[in-house]
Amino acid sequence: ESAKMMRWIDPTIALAACGSSGRTMPTYGAWEDTVLEHTFDHVDYVSLHTYLNNYKGDTAAFLASPDLMDNFIEEVGAIADAVAARRRSPKRIMLSFDEWNVWYRTRRVRADRVKEGWPIAPPILEEIYSMEDALSFGGACISLLNHADRVKSACLAQLVNVIAPIMTETGGPAWRQTIFHPFAQMSKFGRGRVLR
Repeated sequence: ESAKMMRWIDPTIALAACGSSGRTMPTYGAWEDTVLEHTFDHVDYVSLHTYLNNYKGDTAAFLASPDLMDNFIEEVGAIADAVAARRRSPKRIMLSFDEWNVWYRTRRVRADRVKEGWPIAPPILEEIYSMEDALSFGGACISLLNHADRVKSACLAQLVNVIAPIMTETGGPAWRQTIFHPFAQMSKFGRGRVLR
């Protein structure tokens, strides 16, 4: 009903249905199918988000994690297409990767993040990235480019500090992290027509 009201106000608005917050959720797949079954006529996108991580300390698996991102994109696209097929609709629901990044070092240790009182802008989730992170991040960029026929929006989660390609210090300098460089390259060269 919200989608209908938003379209009454602005018929040109693009709307996204909320997909699973990750491929490992127990309701993944069934959730997308159910949500799209109810919202298909009113939305243009279904959202996805993922954070690549190396919790296990397995470099090979971490560097291959963009393959999981590929699978996520292809599976959600297939679910959306199945909903369209059941309706015999030519409409193609696109994908919106609302959040993606590499994030794992500062994500799990809440005690290290909680600060006493109400400090102003304390450093709580600043992830310092390695070359390994940049390689996995670059793979995620390639995954998004390879699926640009279906992924029409992809938002890097956080751009400054926290889990970001650019870091700053209060009263100090700003600098680029390792993940900045593949992101800049994707932005600069990831243009043109998708041949898929």
